[in-house]
Amino acid sequence: MSTARALIFANGLLPDMASARMLVQPGDVLYAADGGANHIIRLGLLPSIVVGDLDSLTEENLQKLLASSVRIVRYPQEKDLTDLELTINCALDEGHQRLVIVGALGGRLDMTLSNLSLLTRPDLLEIDVSLDDGVEQVFYVTKEVLISGKAGDIISLLPWGGIAEQVTTKGLRWELNDEDLNSYETRSISNEMRTGEAKICIGSGLLLCIHCRKDPSE
Repeated sequence: MSTARALIFANGLLPDMASARMLVQPGDVLYAADGGANHIIRLGLLPSIVVGDLDSLTEENLQKLLASSVRIVRYPQEKDLTDLELTINCALDEGHQRLVIVGALGGRLDMTLSNLSLLTRPDLLEIDVSLDDGVEQVFYVTKEVLISGKAGDIISLLPWGGIAEQVTTKGLRWELNDEDLNSYETRSISNEMRTGEAKICIGSGLLLCIHCRKDPSE
């Protein structure tokens, strides 16, 4: 099992490249899901591995990768899994238990929803995994989680697939105390962090947390 964190770059939108660059920490292993390699190269970096059918990777960047002997695992275009899921599987096979998926939000709605649904895969719910573009961080809460940020950051909680029961929050402007949330209610949207840390606990169900940073590049 690898103790290193895997940063998996997808081919979605990155609204702020400087904020995305700040996600990369020393010791991270960089994976690229096909065109996600374009983002990594724009950041002045190289991936350790590229996975996918390569239909979104520019020819210029492909040549850079080949010249740098970057490992490439190529799949046919007609396949059952998305490039992102194939890359996640590769990172898991190599022992990573902490995954940050960069560039998987925005753009095509079907791909965004697919990426959100992908994170509910049973094996992924058991490890530390999130979607992050430097501005917004998205993850699921199954038991308890601490959120690090800044006062004024926006926190939205969305019950996923049914009722989220016994939800309790600490450190938010409007707190919940052992309350149930329904997926058709909007009461848990656009809350705010009062300090640099917030805590969310859930008794049962699945809660999608969206953390929108107030000053992402600071």
